Amino acid sequence: MVTKIRSIVSNVRETSINLARRAAVASVAPTEKQAQLILFTAGIIALGVGLSHESFATTGFSGATSYEDQRIANAVSTIMQYLEGAFGALIMAGSGLIAICSAAFGQYKAALSCMIVAVGAFILRSVMYTFFNVQTIQADSGISN
Repeated sequence: MVTKIRSIVSNVRETSINLARRAAVASVAPTEKQAQLILFTAGIIALGVGLSHESFATTGFSGATSYEDQRIANAVSTIMQYLEGAFGALIMAGSGLIAICSAAFGQYKAALSCMIVAVGAFILRSVMYTFFNVQTIQADSGISN
């Protein structure tokens, strides 16, 4: 009986020493798999903390969450003003020039990507009015899209 207890104690001791050695090595120079596991665990913890905060963000005693639509509309309106204005024209012209240079140097995939950005910046207003409800997105300043 005493020998059985001693063997269990020695097994526990060896296991704890091996675990401590592995933890020490992992803290000093983790392998790629250990680093991925650490980052995955950190991401899950961050998501859990962030989502738990959202789950308790209720207004009043009814449990209903309300959003301030005017702030969202102002942000979207500001972004659309930039993209439909001079900044959008700069993006379109710049990506068009980069597409021409890329095609001249034989980088056809990059040229195609730049052409998609240029055409997307050019037709952004039409796409927004066709597929989204932009009549309700109005800024406080009275500037409409």
